[in-house]
Amino acid sequence: MSLAFQSRVTQVVLGLLVVILLVHFVIYLAFAAELIPFPFDYDQGEGHELYNAVLFSEGKCPYCTYEDYPYYSSNYPPVFHLIMMPLVAIFGPQYWIGRTIIFVSTLITGGSIAWAIFRKWHLGTVAAIAALSFFASNFIYHLGPLLRQHLLMVMFESLAVVILANAFDLAKPLRRRHLLIGFTLLLVAGYTKQLAYSTCIAVGLWALLRNPRIAIVYSLGLIAAAIGIFAVAEISTNGYWSLNLIAANRNPFIPEQYSGLLRQFVMLHWPLLILSAVSILYELFFDRLSLFSVWFVVSFASTIASGTWGAGDSYFATTIVSACILSGNTLALLVTKQGSLVPRLKPVGNLGLAAVVALLFVYSLRVIKLPTSGPIFGPIATALGVEPAPGHRYPLYDAAGWTVGYAVTGHFPSAEDYANGWYIVERIEESGLPAMTEDPGFMMRAGQDVVTNATQLNNLYVNGLYDPVQLVADIEAHRFGVIVLRARFYPQPVLDAIDSAYMLDEIVPMNGFNYELWVPKA
Repeated sequence: MSLAFQSRVTQVVLGLLVVILLVHFVIYLAFAAELIPFPFDYDQGEGHELYNAVLFSEGKCPYCTYEDYPYYSSNYPPVFHLIMMPLVAIFGPQYWIGRTIIFVSTLITGGSIAWAIFRKWHLGTVAAIAALSFFASNFIYHLGPLLRQHLLMVMFESLAVVILANAFDLAKPLRRRHLLIGFTLLLVAGYTKQLAYSTCIAVGLWALLRNPRIAIVYSLGLIAAAIGIFAVAEISTNGYWSLNLIAANRNPFIPEQYSGLLRQFVMLHWPLLILSAVSILYELFFDRLSLFSVWFVVSFASTIASGTWGAGDSYFATTIVSACILSGNTLALLVTKQGSLVPRLKPVGNLGLAAVVALLFVYSLRVIKLPTSGPIFGPIATALGVEPAPGHRYPLYDAAGWTVGYAVTGHFPSAEDYANGWYIVERIEESGLPAMTEDPGFMMRAGQDVVTNATQLNNLYVNGLYDPVQLVADIEAHRFGVIVLRARFYPQPVLDAIDSAYMLDEIVPMNGFNYELWVPKA
């Protein structure tokens, strides 16, 4: 078989793989297009992210109190909300603002994956496969268009790692610039979400292997900048900063949640994990250990945090990015003239290339997800005989199945979801009193201040940092015209007060959840 013929066969096979991955990408784009305009909370926590930006735009502090009315505080760092703030000041509290920002951040992350591959190998098709593998992941599909800060953190992490990966191979002036930009991006990532610590550790360890002096200098600079910002925030909020962002986040670890998520992650992504391991082994025996390899190992180890209450599949996103880059490196290695992991063994190289491509095909067919409703995907799903799993409450086929902590998103909002969301807003407006809702979008649409942040109050209560006596008194005094519950995430004394002073008036379905409307007892 001639070399030219082998090259053409390789191009055709890789082209077919790109086509399959592009189908995944189109489904991802369709989900984003359907979700971004939806005017209410779709996933728990979205509205609180948006309301933080509202508070910043009004010159108020999301961290400065929670004991008094409206009993609101946040455990989210400020970068995402500050990015939203100018647009929120212009357009008001619109969900499309934050969702668009996060969606674009995923595109940038995909671009950084492609650039990491192309910069080293100059293989456009391989770079495209690596980037599209990121969007094909069920985890990324469910998280990508949501108004949640995690994937913005991943974007900053990815940009930092890609910029730093070849910094020590550059001339001194350019090296300094790359190091400064990379470590600054790590700082921004950390103040987007605290989980960026794992990437900071990975970069520090790798830099220590390459140049201990530079690693120590820049790491100390990063630590000093982080501490300085923390100190300013702590002083300006009278200590509420650490209470809300650190003390309140000491949530219990749930072993079953972590084992379920880990099993689900491996089940979906095992081809990428194998290819990543091959890339790491090659670097250990035949090359130099790359930042991407260290990043993969450290980020994978840090996914154990996904077992804490309130965590979920988003904690695997950083590992998915690093796995896509390493898998791309393995594929590129075998596509190039090197031919194999062991030079001069051409047959082994051909067999290895076939195995790598086969694993990527398995991955592309393993992560299938398909909406089963709507004018486009509904007929396609019917023609293919694809249906949601038995007992699944969403019109979505998801090869991932479900486990505790897995995002219950991905289905397209329906006309009923829109109508019922506005109906809840009407009920709030008709009451003539402030409302108290777990999802704050209803209050914002009704022109009211957001009252409470259920999960944050519960976190504070569980950690002994909040006594809900005043909120309980307000509930017993019927201060709220309507209380809307979705998951009963409030502290137990608050739930007991609601059950005692209010009665269930109506259940309104939206996004697959039952929203309970409670009104004061006579």
